[in-house]
Amino acid sequence: MMNVLKKLGWFFKLEWKRYTLAISLLFFAGLVDLLPPWLIGVVIDGIQQGQFSSVQFRWMIIGWVVVTIVAYGINYIWHYMLFGAAFVLERILRTNLMSHFLRMKPSFYERNRTGDLMARATNDLGAVSNTAGFGILTLFDSTIFMISIVVMMSVAISWKLTLAALLPLPIIALVLSIFGKKIHQRFMAAQDAFGELNDDVLESVSGVRVLRAFVQEKASEQKFQAKTQEVLEKNLAVVRIDALFEPAIKVIVGISYLIGIGYGAYLVFNSELTLGQLVTFNMFLGMLIWPMIAMGELINIMQRGNASLDRVNETLASKADVEDKKNTVEKHSPSQVAFERYSFQYPSSSNENLSALNIRIKQGQTLGIVGKTGSGKTTILKQLLREYPLGQGTLKLGEHSIDELKLNDAIGYVGYVPQQPFLFSRSIRSNILFGKADATEEQLQRALERASFAKDIQFLPEGLETMVGERGVALSGGQKQRVSIARALIANPEILLLDDALSAVDAKTEIEIIEGIKHERQHKTTIITTHRLSAVQHADWIVVMEDGVIAEEGTHEQLLKRDGWYKEQYDRQQIELELSS
Repeated sequence: MMNVLKKLGWFFKLEWKRYTLAISLLFFAGLVDLLPPWLIGVVIDGIQQGQFSSVQFRWMIIGWVVVTIVAYGINYIWHYMLFGAAFVLERILRTNLMSHFLRMKPSFYERNRTGDLMARATNDLGAVSNTAGFGILTLFDSTIFMISIVVMMSVAISWKLTLAALLPLPIIALVLSIFGKKIHQRFMAAQDAFGELNDDVLESVSGVRVLRAFVQEKASEQKFQAKTQEVLEKNLAVVRIDALFEPAIKVIVGISYLIGIGYGAYLVFNSELTLGQLVTFNMFLGMLIWPMIAMGELINIMQRGNASLDRVNETLASKADVEDKKNTVEKHSPSQVAFERYSFQYPSSSNENLSALNIRIKQGQTLGIVGKTGSGKTTILKQLLREYPLGQGTLKLGEHSIDELKLNDAIGYVGYVPQQPFLFSRSIRSNILFGKADATEEQLQRALERASFAKDIQFLPEGLETMVGERGVALSGGQKQRVSIARALIANPEILLLDDALSAVDAKTEIEIIEGIKHERQHKTTIITTHRLSAVQHADWIVVMEDGVIAEEGTHEQLLKRDGWYKEQYDRQQIELELSS
């Protein structure tokens, strides 16, 4: 049960001042809470024995008010310190998780479902935070506070009556040991089911257009209902165990009350106890109800926190597939991009995806990469983005192997426009300035013109301030691509990667964008993958990929002179262009 506290030891050391103050005040507040029952017993005995004057009674009332005010102040401070620390823990873990997610490469997200990761970053962190706050409170109240009450009952009232009233307590330990493990197992299953539900909802919302296009709304709704039913049943399984704690403890407390009242009355009749002491004892016994309930809550919270912390730590323990070497070079420049006998295979692939590549382009040149679908075009770009560990052979950036550079340095040279452009749920202006936050208005307009998007602004409801919606849903495919290109151009990277980034624009717009890129990037490196050969005609060098190897290479004119795939594809596209025009 206490494993979770050991796992959180680093945090308790970090916030030891806060927890020391909170627990100290908790202890003092517990002692203050013991005073009112004792005062009531003194008053009752004083009145019964005729030894209590009106002046003494008034002072007793004043003392009671003072104790109440002091207790209020102490309770406020420890509550703020203890639960404030719990929120600090949640913030630290959430920050660590977010940083971890940003460091992870695509293979991590291939192994983990997005919905499950969201569940760990929300529900599980909440359970861990609850352990560091309410869990510590229940731990204190079920041990120190309970012991304080028992000692007070034994010393100030009667050790015989105390011993008799507490005889049922060992049953609680038996109940806790039986149900503790079951809570842990069932809570883990419930959290896993919630993660799967999150993932299904995310997919349904993201793919709602596809669902409607294939008239699968009913099927999706049925699948969702089945999953929610599964989540409900697994949470009810947790609740069924959880619900057994409090009633069991109340029954045990009730038995203690019966013993306390019955045996206490016997002691009063035999003059071994005063009436005031009996009343005080029963008030102390009533105060034991919460510590006993806290024992049940403690097991519940600790088991949930332990299960959730294990899930969070499992995620944080995942190591990035690509990390900085111990020794990296400090002075470097992207004077060239060179693949030398380079081969690569995806972790999940059974065959090589790139084989013996030899490509070299100098700074300021443009490389075109064309080929059939699945030929390896995007895979080449992913090597420069360091999304996977390097393959065999050498990939140079400048005069150094790319893995000799720090990851941030290597990726910092690169601007990337993917096949499926991603836009944030913000304005068009914000999405473009994401590439360069401090860009001037002139630079923004220049990027819009080079991306051939300036002409579209006047037709948008609020111009550049138009909200694009989630993932750019308010824009067409061509508009999303052009906003992504503008975002990359405003950053003015040393190496620009366009991964089939013109597939959704018409031929005229494509020509405008290509001209803009040629003019803007005269001294910078550009690599373009595409299915439309018109996008790479201007390139200094073109490679034709087929099944991960270079089938043809040369300039546009050189490739047209060969009777290969490039010439065949170019002639077909020219005919299609003439027919469409």
